[in-house]
Amino acid sequence: MSKNRHQKKKRLIRLADRKHERQLARAGTFVTGKLKMTHSGFGFVEREVPEGSAEKYEDVFIPVSKLNGALDGDTVKVQLVPGRQEFTSDTAHRGDTGRIVEVLERSRDSFVGEILPGGVVRPLNTRLPGEIKLQGARKGAQKGDFVKVRGPELVKGEWRGAVSSVIGKAGILESELDAVMAEYDIPPAYSREDNEEALKIVPREIERTPYPKLFVITIDPEDAKDFDDALSITSLPGTDRNLVELGVHIADVAAFIAPQSKFDSQAARRGFSCYLPGRTLPMLPPGLTANISMRAGVPSIAHSVFLTVDKKTGEILSSRREHTVVTIAHRLNYDEVQEFSDKGTAPETWPPRLLKVLKDLLKVTAAMRKYREVHEQFIDLPLPEVRVRCDEKNNQLLGVESRVSRPSEQLVEECMLAANSAVGAEMIKRSVAGIYRIHTEPEVEKLSEFAEMAAQFGFPPGDLSSRKVCNDFIRSLPDNPKKEVILSLLLRSFPRAEYAAKPLLHYALGKTAYAHFTSPIRRYTDLTVHQQLWNLDRKARTRRSETLERIAEKCSELEEQVDNASFAASDRMKLRLLEEELNRGELKIYEGVIAKVITAGLQVAIQELGLYGFVPVEALSGNRRRGKFALYGERSGSGSFKLGDYIYLRLAGIDFARGSALFVPAGK
Repeated sequence: MSKNRHQKKKRLIRLADRKHERQLARAGTFVTGKLKMTHSGFGFVEREVPEGSAEKYEDVFIPVSKLNGALDGDTVKVQLVPGRQEFTSDTAHRGDTGRIVEVLERSRDSFVGEILPGGVVRPLNTRLPGEIKLQGARKGAQKGDFVKVRGPELVKGEWRGAVSSVIGKAGILESELDAVMAEYDIPPAYSREDNEEALKIVPREIERTPYPKLFVITIDPEDAKDFDDALSITSLPGTDRNLVELGVHIADVAAFIAPQSKFDSQAARRGFSCYLPGRTLPMLPPGLTANISMRAGVPSIAHSVFLTVDKKTGEILSSRREHTVVTIAHRLNYDEVQEFSDKGTAPETWPPRLLKVLKDLLKVTAAMRKYREVHEQFIDLPLPEVRVRCDEKNNQLLGVESRVSRPSEQLVEECMLAANSAVGAEMIKRSVAGIYRIHTEPEVEKLSEFAEMAAQFGFPPGDLSSRKVCNDFIRSLPDNPKKEVILSLLLRSFPRAEYAAKPLLHYALGKTAYAHFTSPIRRYTDLTVHQQLWNLDRKARTRRSETLERIAEKCSELEEQVDNASFAASDRMKLRLLEEELNRGELKIYEGVIAKVITAGLQVAIQELGLYGFVPVEALSGNRRRGKFALYGERSGSGSFKLGDYIYLRLAGIDFARGSALFVPAGK
């Protein structure tokens, strides 16, 4: 062992010993908080922080054997215990360890699952117990049905539940989506009566500035469902020739949705538009959304932020906000803007003025991004989005596609970031309560754990508590499938972004006072900010910070709920696509990167599919040796696979009950 490695090992042992001493001193202490389960079966309790306390509290690790009947989301009482060696394989000593002594409040009284042979139900949510015994009448439910079940309850060491309703047959796209919506409590689509009522809403009046000659465009995905933002850029006469005025025009949703109105309450209940593969569930009635959206060639009411930008440096020098009337000159999509950015080519129907506006927008927003990179040191994780394509009308799966952030998307993103920041700063300056997007700094221990894992991939990152080091590490990664796996693991070491009524740090963006203003059609937080500004501009009473804090807290919960539903639906649709592949008898070979080695086998990231597959140990030749699998004859060199290694696989089966795809080495 080298001298440096020996010294590092001694330092880690000293740190572990000190932590163990602290744990011994705290043993016997009781804390309360909310339990968050992992897919692996153990959990963490997020402690309730005393009001007014500035101290940071680490989550308490709960081993599988110490859950004591608690479920994901339950509020529990925990007794801290000394850290024990047998727990380290799960968590490598993440702070305090505890055992649950009492469930103070259940988070759920029902769940959704699929009936399996033997009278058991496998929950759709993999954070719940793996199998739950059915008791009582089945209400016509049969094997292979999705059902809603009361419970679960732990009775004499066995989880039990009773069928309350039948949702539909597993394997049918519509039933799969119904099951996901029921499990994650996603409200149903608006009724026809709701939509007809919403179409009768007459927008409220406010003083507006008309901009009939302003050249305004929209840039959206080709399959966009709503159009709530638009852009303009003009030179500022009589000023420095480097100065331009960038206009960010947002649909004035607050004109249609007043606080505490019927559809405001409906939007608050939903929190966000929910986009499931094959099903779109808008936050507002779709007919009203279409009326509010800014349509090409038609004067549209907007809430606009005008930014004075130095086009050479990208610095934003000032901003102003107005209620406006604008007319969209051209509706564009990201692909055609990217084609123009890459090759300078454009359709013949594009007029010279549009070409100039696009050139100016691309140049100015690139400078703005560079300015943020230097002065805010935002953390950029260039992870692709792999989404399932569906034909909603015919309930048919079409395939998967991968999307990465390109200059065309970054153009729009820079404009939205700038407008959100300007609105946040104004609300603070004018002492108006707002809702802000916040993102706390990652815990040092979680960054350390990631650093150790990244080193096993062959990329030691250094001290990630430094934003510069973190960005340098990201930029140093090779442009290959390993990069995506490493960045995904880094993202998991970051806390989840939330909403708050206080303008706290947004760690990833490197911003404070960052409001959400630019998507009021699909985010209730943004609609709330619009309503506050509407009342401010009308010199009416605005809501207090305490009220907005409650809204922010609820929206944070709803956002996680919607995200989990989207992830669950997407994963199940990917499995259905793989099932179709199996049924066709295809022998496609997939390239994967080993992301985790456990006793049962290998977890492998498959970039093409945007999912993790599992290779069971039975499919692997040789023996497991110190975190490696000896696979004699499978590859040259060391004869073993480890974290970060490439492995070529073929699909062997789908375990829908567990929600996983099973693979074997391609040579098998």
